[in-house]
Amino acid sequence: MNDYMRVALHLSPYDEMNADILVAALADYGYECFEPTDDGTNAYIKVGDYDPQAVTAAISDAGIDAAVEWEAEEIKGRNWNEEWEKNYFKPMEIAGRCVIHSTFHTDYPRLEYEIVIDPKMAFGTGHHETTSLMVEQILREDMAGKHVIDMGTGTGILAILASMRGASLAEGIEIDEDAYLNAVENVALNHVENVTLMHGDASQLKSLEPADFLLANINRNVITADIGLYASALKPGGTMLLSGFYADDIPVVQQAAEQVGLTALTHNEKNRWVMLKLSRK
Repeated sequence: MNDYMRVALHLSPYDEMNADILVAALADYGYECFEPTDDGTNAYIKVGDYDPQAVTAAISDAGIDAAVEWEAEEIKGRNWNEEWEKNYFKPMEIAGRCVIHSTFHTDYPRLEYEIVIDPKMAFGTGHHETTSLMVEQILREDMAGKHVIDMGTGTGILAILASMRGASLAEGIEIDEDAYLNAVENVALNHVENVTLMHGDASQLKSLEPADFLLANINRNVITADIGLYASALKPGGTMLLSGFYADDIPVVQQAAEQVGLTALTHNEKNRWVMLKLSRK
């Protein structure tokens, strides 16, 4: 199913930080994509996952000092390739070394790493700060000959880049069926033969050999709930890269990580979003 609910949220008075806090709260309830507006944000979730009470709960959880009004509208499935081409998706350059573009792009910089993504959903083009933070960190890491697991692979960008960086094997796991199918297509577009994909949740990690790297760009609640499984999927001394949450959430994520034998090493920030690097003891 390719139908989404668009929830338009209006803040009065509008404040960018309050809008960001509200986005983080909605992400905890499964919202997948956010589009800034002049007075708030548009949040997207699949029709089958939409619950008006969850919107109210997210607003309450955010606890922001602003009045929030909202309305929801169903967005019927469409040719998202065409939509992104017309309105949104532009080639994205990261760290002067990696460019993410689609098959319909012709004007983009030729860089060291070129990732082709054809979006088939309303989200997942790689333009979010968390994706660029993860890409930047992958570019810093030595992945040559390493086994990499990408938990919540989405469109497959991180697994594809890990392969391009010399990983011996990159395994991606994705719970959303549409995203999984899109990732399969994107892997084929990039001709990376050592990337394998699985449709499922974190329980799939139990069937994999321990990895040298585990990547997870999801959200705080999912990460803290599943971090024990993530740790078990890493070799001793292995590296974990986490994103999908705000800098304010680092203490919460770090506490959960320490309880399963992980040590925080460093973090990077972009517009209050964060990438946290950890190691398994």
